[in-house]
Amino acid sequence: MIDADQIPVNALKGLKVLNLAVNVPGPFAAARLRRLGAEVVKAEPPVGDSLETWCPTWYREMAEGCEIERIDAKSGEGRARLGELLEGADVLITSVRPSALARMGIADAVEDHPHLCHVELVGDSDDPEHPGHDLTYQAAAGTLVPPTMPRVLLGDLLGAERAVSAALALLVRRGVTGHGGHARIGLRQAADAGAAGHRHGLTSEGSLLGGAVPTYGMYEVEDGWGAVAALEPHFHSRLQDLTGATDHESLANYLRGRKLATVLRWAQDHDLPIAAVE
Repeated sequence: MIDADQIPVNALKGLKVLNLAVNVPGPFAAARLRRLGAEVVKAEPPVGDSLETWCPTWYREMAEGCEIERIDAKSGEGRARLGELLEGADVLITSVRPSALARMGIADAVEDHPHLCHVELVGDSDDPEHPGHDLTYQAAAGTLVPPTMPRVLLGDLLGAERAVSAALALLVRRGVTGHGGHARIGLRQAADAGAAGHRHGLTSEGSLLGGAVPTYGMYEVEDGWGAVAALEPHFHSRLQDLTGATDHESLANYLRGRKLATVLRWAQDHDLPIAAVE
């Protein structure tokens, strides 16, 4: 069996990805394809990628192993270089509005380069010219609890994974038809998909995964917090048998006076799904 993060590194060997996207979703998707063996060229604008300033560690992580070029797509020389890169690329990743692609002269990249598989990341696939970011997409999806800011870039990262899937699907189709194609991925739609548990009531406050079950929740211990996920009947029964706790209060009392390391060792010894809240 092959773990999803341990797919043979040569799976996409010989394939070339041209990433014109900056910030998070496009580079994250390109990095995933690079891990599968593809060669990645990242074409940044002359000013570079803002993420390098905002979060240099993540920028370097996603850029590792990629060839980076600075290209001015507004200049004749820059457009000529983009044309050369497109001719040699198998996958193109973009993350700008359609109007910006038109200004760059690559709105019809697939028509000009039939072998190309173009994955176009946009904010909202229903309204791709409308501005937004992960925060606004999560706001619309119902995953925010004001005023707390989200710790996870839900739409960005799920959108990136959807972009990887789209690239692979287009490559498979190209292997059958000989032609690539185009796929548009909306980050708002990805955030909506990530919020499905909440939308269907599974993770809403007071629901099964939202605090209703004492054996599925977060509990304070002497020196931190632990996440208890004894949801299935065998885990649920084992936890109750070992602690004697039958409700939130009794389980909280049992755990509160114990150190986190002790709880984690105890959980491992008894095959219980409990983890530290980092």
